[in-house]
Amino acid sequence: MSHITVTEAIVTRGRTGRRGPSGRRSPLRAIGGWRSFLWVVPGLLLVAVFVYYPLLENIYLSFFQWSVFKPIPEFVGGDNYAQAAQDPIFWRSLFNNVAYAVVSLIFQVVGALILAALVETFVRKHGGILRAIYFIPSAISLTVAGLLFYFIYQPQTGLLNEFLRVVGLGGFAHAWLGQESTAIWAIIVMSQWQSFGYTALLYSVAIQRIPRELYDAADLDGVGSLARIWHITTPLVREMSTLLIIVTVTGAFQVFNEVMVMTAGGPNNSSQVLGTWLYHAGFINNEFGYAAAIATVVFVITIALAIVQLWIARRRRVEW
Repeated sequence: MSHITVTEAIVTRGRTGRRGPSGRRSPLRAIGGWRSFLWVVPGLLLVAVFVYYPLLENIYLSFFQWSVFKPIPEFVGGDNYAQAAQDPIFWRSLFNNVAYAVVSLIFQVVGALILAALVETFVRKHGGILRAIYFIPSAISLTVAGLLFYFIYQPQTGLLNEFLRVVGLGGFAHAWLGQESTAIWAIIVMSQWQSFGYTALLYSVAIQRIPRELYDAADLDGVGSLARIWHITTPLVREMSTLLIIVTVTGAFQVFNEVMVMTAGGPNNSSQVLGTWLYHAGFINNEFGYAAAIATVVFVITIALAIVQLWIARRRRVEW
């Protein structure tokens, strides 16, 4: 019996073992499938109760006006969304989130890919030590990292301004978190420092999964190191890139902790993001309907960007 015939016999026997004499699925196996599904039910219930229900409730409440002083919601239709469209702080917050997303894509996706590729290509022998070094900031919580940079940015005793004075650039020293033109950018810098190592480590794992035979073949063809990174590494980590882009952009529109710790949206609302402005509207101004509308806008933006990215990634998927 040939190899193909043996394989066919095994496959055929496996198929017939799963079905009854009439070719239909065995009742006992069907019961086993339902038992397997029962293990998933608790998780589905938790997701439905703590994720989807609050999401739908938030969208519903965004069409009402209510607060702690007015516990009975009053239906106002799209007035909360109209208020957001006319709110300059809302647009400033949206701009800050977009800037946050763009910078994060440059550093946490493009920059992390370049670093991981260089480490895995040129310094593989000491790659473990380097990965541990640039992953350390990611092990620090956002709150602690925010407080750390809050003291680094201090205008008089902060490490950054002291360094500028020591190297003769004291003219550039100023209150980084106290000026409208630099507050949000100082927060973005802190966030990139804290998250960069994590995405670089994920890229390192993805690069290590690429078959070494591809790189060996490139060496035989005389392909340079940078060309290998561009033509082999970059295409074959595209699925990881898709995941990191979605996570990075989604995270950029859900920023909250670092802004609250470092500036609380100040000075003069210059560093507000949608998350902090949502909190301000709901828990300081007691405009819960308006806050729900802002949250709905954040949800729509993140879902739309994720769908577009998944669609683009599926059209350009690489099989290997």
